[in-house]
Amino acid sequence: MPAPLDPRYAGSWRALTGKLALRALVNPRLAVDLLRTGWAFRRRDWWRQPPFLPLPDRTYLRWRMYTAYASEDAVPPAEDVIRFARWRRETMHL
Repeated sequence: MPAPLDPRYAGSWRALTGKLALRALVNPRLAVDLLRTGWAFRRRDWWRQPPFLPLPDRTYLRWRMYTAYASEDAVPPAEDVIRFARWRRETMHL
């Protein structure tokens, strides 16, 4: 039986998206970082399958959450996503 999910990583993707959108509204640099990060995670051939949006592949996203938070059902805190997006820009010189 899998261990219960840590409450710090129990949330909804919709709530996370809302928090990130609000933060991006007040910080244009962060908005660019988040958009670039989101684009990098898009599913291959996203335009060929409904819902025809550049969303991440669900299997890949679940694997990423498992490797980062030890649970496929984890939802990262907004601060982790922001930190990763900034790290990605600084490391990749975007």
